Amino acid sequence: MPIPHGWYFVSYSDDLDAGQSKPLHYFDTELVLFRTEDGNPVLMEAYCPHMGAHLGHGIHENTGQGGRIKDDTISCPFHGWTFNSEGFVVNIPYADNIPNKIKDKKCIRTFPVKEVNKTIMAWYHPKQKEPLWEAVQFNETEDKNWTDFDKYEYKFNAHLQETAENGADSAHFVYVHGTSTLPEWEFTYENHKRTGVMKAKMPTPRGEVDGAINIFGHGPGQSATRFTGICETFLMGLPTPINAEEMELRFAFSQQKENGESPKGGVAAAIIADINKQVQEDIPIWENKKFLANPILCAKDGPIAQFRKWFQQFYSEKWKEIS
Repeated sequence: MPIPHGWYFVSYSDDLDAGQSKPLHYFDTELVLFRTEDGNPVLMEAYCPHMGAHLGHGIHENTGQGGRIKDDTISCPFHGWTFNSEGFVVNIPYADNIPNKIKDKKCIRTFPVKEVNKTIMAWYHPKQKEPLWEAVQFNETEDKNWTDFDKYEYKFNAHLQETAENGADSAHFVYVHGTSTLPEWEFTYENHKRTGVMKAKMPTPRGEVDGAINIFGHGPGQSATRFTGICETFLMGLPTPINAEEMELRFAFSQQKENGESPKGGVAAAIIADINKQVQEDIPIWENKKFLANPILCAKDGPIAQFRKWFQQFYSEKWKEIS
């Protein structure tokens, strides 16, 4: 299964200061992420075309690692070749001229990036096509009535489609997560967007209240879930493929403040703990299951076939027949 194209998390905004760089490995590619002195994030392939040094590794008195950042450029820590944010060589400090072979030519692949929701998102497409849609800004992440992120991170061996399919797989919630009934979702698909809602009565010390779980998906790499009813909770799910068989998954939780104060303990903490418990229950299955192109489905399995049909649009080439 190839890596699907889309917008993917590469860093939290507050993890990258102006003038700082860091090495990354996503999309089966060595990368360097840096922030210009003006504050703009830049993501590019990591290897210098001169002698192959990694732009994100090395010791420098200013940045601490990787190449020197000046204005909107990064300099190779090996020989000082300097590249702008578009991947062009703009200076070779010990040479009189830039070789004609690379003069005024892009020689390092760069990736479209957008800073939204206090994260840096990068657009990946195996054929290097420009973004087919925009990364989405969620209101909760900028609203002062919501708490700062409570962050969690998981790394495991699985393909991103397999993990995303969980939301459409109703039956596993009973047998993996111990829910008392099969969740009944209503999903809507439109181009790269997927929305879902599950309404339920939720028990509280004051009796049952009407609750709901709303899912908002924008391509394979950007999703959000809003839990309403007991404690208003917002969750960003941010999967990033390391390669076709390995991925990282980040959960960023935010909860609505009460009288200007962050909710502490009780139901608020229990919601976050339960969601993290569920993903930890899923990981051993994801890491050891086999993808079946034509599974034998039965009634009440959930809209798995519908989900797979929608997901196929994120592959640049058809790789298998999915019924």
